[in-house]
Amino acid sequence: MKELATLFKALADKSRLRILNLLIKSGELCVCDIEATTGFTQTKVSRHLAYLKDAGLVRDRRQGLWMLYSIARPRSEEQHHLLAYLKSTLESQQGADRDSKVLAQNIRKGCCATFNMVKPKQLPATLKLLQLKGKEK
Repeated sequence: MKELATLFKALADKSRLRILNLLIKSGELCVCDIEATTGFTQTKVSRHLAYLKDAGLVRDRRQGLWMLYSIARPRSEEQHHLLAYLKSTLESQQGADRDSKVLAQNIRKGCCATFNMVKPKQLPATLKLLQLKGKEK
């Protein structure tokens, strides 16, 4: 029960939901990418990422100079269902869509460290989704 309470506490913050949305849609990001997209300070982003990591929602890995963050594998069946629900719910949120578009613009401008310096040959999921939406119109 304690793990479940920790999970819900982690999800009960708008800033953390915004960060989770970016990670769900992009796959993996560094702190500077999240800062540029949300307008949060490095301290705020790092603090929220640490909270999400402690709750088991986010994992990190070092890539050269960068620490990259992504959605962690679910620790339990409940966490798996919550993440699936969160993903589907965030898709319908106006603010979440706006953040995805800002991230995509940042990537196109070249200010995204993850996809311009760390993974230059990989197209982020955020851009793939926006390209697909553009073709549908």
